[in-house]
Amino acid sequence: MIRRAGLTLLTAGALALTAATGASAAPQQAPSKHASGIAAVREATQSYQNLQRAENAGYELFTDAKGIACIDMPGMGGMGVHFVKSALVGDPSESIRHPEALVYRIDKNGMLRLAAVEYVVLAEAWKAKHPHTAPKLFGHEFMFTKSGNRYGLPAYYSLHAWAWYDNPAGMFAPFNPRVTC
Repeated sequence: MIRRAGLTLLTAGALALTAATGASAAPQQAPSKHASGIAAVREATQSYQNLQRAENAGYELFTDAKGIACIDMPGMGGMGVHFVKSALVGDPSESIRHPEALVYRIDKNGMLRLAAVEYVVLAEAWKAKHPHTAPKLFGHEFMFTKSGNRYGLPAYYSLHAWAWYDNPAGMFAPFNPRVTC
């Protein structure tokens, strides 16, 4: 059963994170063929370790259709709390340096810490420009999610990159067994 993150905890964590700027864990080492791409992600998102800067740049808290902000899956771990820049989601051009979502984990003190980025594109927008291929970054094809999903979104493609927090399941796996809600 997916647990709800308390809005009070998220609000307190978001306010407390405003003053924080450092990552608390070393990122997983990317395979050498992806190292330059992950380095570009880290360079582009370094300032978003401070949640206020992410919000000032247009990233907003995203919840699923039930209002759940911290996403996890029993037996798989969690994704964390997503902040999405909606204007980028409808854009069918994907850029390593401009992720549609920033994903924060909740640390042991209830603080939000930047852990990953997520690239998201609506399937309809992507297929209008690229009818015969799925999006791909870092040599990885995006995962397809049908409409009628838990987020209440139309069909979309997505790819996570755990640039800021080690993921034993893999750099590009959607869930991280080290993340809990």
